Amino acid sequence: MQSTPKVRQVGAEDEVRVSLTRRWRSKRALRSAQLLDEVVDTQLPLLAGFDEERRRRSADYLAELVELAQDYRCYANGWIDSRELDRRGQRTMNRLARMREESSARLITD
Repeated sequence: MQSTPKVRQVGAEDEVRVSLTRRWRSKRALRSAQLLDEVVDTQLPLLAGFDEERRRRSADYLAELVELAQDYRCYANGWIDSRELDRRGQRTMNRLARMREESSARLITD
């Protein structure tokens, strides 16, 4: 005899817990976006003192951070889910790693 799986009723308490968790994650994502904004705002004025090549590389790096901050805002607003945020974050980290590798290789060959 096959038994039917028990279905758990979702009650008001569960909905409140989900809502609070979502709100907490949203606030945390917004804090992460603000932190990235602060990093960019702090570093941006320093670019003026760099030579053209270093300024371009640094601006590209900062642009990646700006894009990641925007991704966190999209998550906080519910426009993307956590998997998409993870995917975008990993893509950003991979691009930043490639930029560092290219920069190191350029220094060795110069």
